Amino acid sequence: MPTRPDPPATWVRRAGAICTALPECYQEPAWTGVRWRVRAATVAHLFGGEDQLVRITFRAEPDEVMAFEHLGPPYFRASWGRNVVGLLLDSGTDWEELRELLTDSYCLQAPAALAAQVARPG
Repeated sequence: MPTRPDPPATWVRRAGAICTALPECYQEPAWTGVRWRVRAATVAHLFGGEDQLVRITFRAEPDEVMAFEHLGPPYFRASWGRNVVGLLLDSGTDWEELRELLTDSYCLQAPAALAAQVARPG
């Protein structure tokens, strides 16, 4: 079975800076990679795949899930969870766009009182 690469430390730091700036969002190790959570809900999961590509998954509104699925690479719909989508990360990743996606994911996963404290992008 192929091994999964660890996500680059710089990408973990960049995604972590986005997520941990949100109220009560924290980082923890996952079975592979790292994830960020608010209370018990996962906001994002950054990990390497058996194909040696690095991905980040997050939550999205139902209509956005369909849009991401139709956009195709670098976006994808995860095979678990009805509102889980992801992005293949590489040297050309738009980190400002990712900030918006992760902030939206946080607002979907956080309790309403915490989500209300966050200015949503766009």
